[in-house]
Amino acid sequence: MHKNSQRFYNTIAFLYPVIDVFLLGHKKLLAQHINTLPAGALLEIGIGNGSYLNLYNNKTITGIDTSAAMLGRAKAKHPGIVFLEMDGEALRFKNAAFNAVVLCHVLAVTQNANQMLSEAYRVLEPGGTLFILNHFTPSNFFGKIDKAFGLISGVFKFRSEFYLKDLDFSQFKMVREINLGTFSYFKHLILQKP
Repeated sequence: MHKNSQRFYNTIAFLYPVIDVFLLGHKKLLAQHINTLPAGALLEIGIGNGSYLNLYNNKTITGIDTSAAMLGRAKAKHPGIVFLEMDGEALRFKNAAFNAVVLCHVLAVTQNANQMLSEAYRVLEPGGTLFILNHFTPSNFFGKIDKAFGLISGVFKFRSEFYLKDLDFSQFKMVREINLGTFSYFKHLILQKP
């Protein structure tokens, strides 16, 4: 992630509680699916302020983010969790270190989403699960809104136009695709490393 993105998220860290209000329902559903897994090591890439980590059960959590300000807020709420400043496109973990990886609203803000997916694959153990929650530009009128917002979305350090078809899931087995929100603007994807 570029330094200007880090600065942006450091600057807006104090606003994330407001953003969390809008995303909480989706995050609760994500946590319910994560909690169906047995106890194990979970990596969340792009942890943000860690506001919903208390929803996870029976997991040894490692959270990473490029924003030191976000990590500071997460550490204050969850002193028993390991938080590291790290880029999700260049993970400093050994291969097969986790049985679950979570990408929650991070793929559209990273520079190279497919590189992040490759890194998630690498650090997952065989049979491990990848959980993705993100917006994806639909083919309905919301797609036109995404396209129009694309003119200014760079200011907010994310891509408003973000298409599922552009992601390379070829290494994974798709377990489930769940459409969320009005006109299925958000999706929750569950994938498995064979």
